[in-house]
Amino acid sequence: MLAVTTPRDEEEGATAVEYGLLVALIAAVIIVTVVALGTKIDEAFGSINSKL
Repeated sequence: MLAVTTPRDEEEGATAVEYGLLVALIAAVIIVTVVALGTKIDEAFGSINSKL
């Protein structure tokens, strides 16, 4: 017997995938930002430490 799916069921699946992609994109941006700022902060502390 074939299962009948409604358009709403298909939209919910697509929405879940879209939210998953959005979360992955946000996580990637956060990781890149932390890595970039981490390097600059490390350089700043190194500079301060050498002047002391």
